[in-house]
Amino acid sequence: MDAAVSVVSRRGYRNASLAAIAREAGVSKGLVWHYFADGDDLMEQTARSTLVALREVVARDVDLSAEVPQVIRQAIRRVAALRDTHGPQLRALQEIVQNLRRPDGSQRLGLRDYEETYALQAKLFQRGQDEGSLRRLDTRYMAVTYQGAVDTMLAYLDSHPGTDADEYAAAVADILLTGLAANQPRTSHV
Repeated sequence: MDAAVSVVSRRGYRNASLAAIAREAGVSKGLVWHYFADGDDLMEQTARSTLVALREVVARDVDLSAEVPQVIRQAIRRVAALRDTHGPQLRALQEIVQNLRRPDGSQRLGLRDYEETYALQAKLFQRGQDEGSLRRLDTRYMAVTYQGAVDTMLAYLDSHPGTDADEYAAAVADILLTGLAANQPRTSHV
């Protein structure tokens, strides 16, 4: 899977042949078939493993015992730094998610693959509500919206490499935390 990340990040999904991945890994193609049903299985497992690894990198570098708004701010800044610290993994993950398809042409990976991430984020948001720092909103909605903002930030940083990632992360954190802060009036649904 590390070899798949390396090859996909350098060559792109369409040019990442199984032969190139096996060569990068220093193994035969037959050995790859021993562990994966086919090339799509390799790509799917690589994407899922990479998503979990990146989530763990962010969590490891954030003080999860801090007040929830500080945890959110630290996490967003750490995610923005992934472009520099884990660029190949981000590129490979993006390439695989965008290109890996089912036989009917639909994406093989999507929002359902974030379920564990959403659950962890919802738990953090619940803690913030219990502590009184975050307003009472559905924590799943909060998690999905937070993740959408973070993913959009990453996509923007990828397509605009001259952007100051730390400055952008601070702005995203400010926007989200302003909307999530406790003691805000609840708006009616129109």
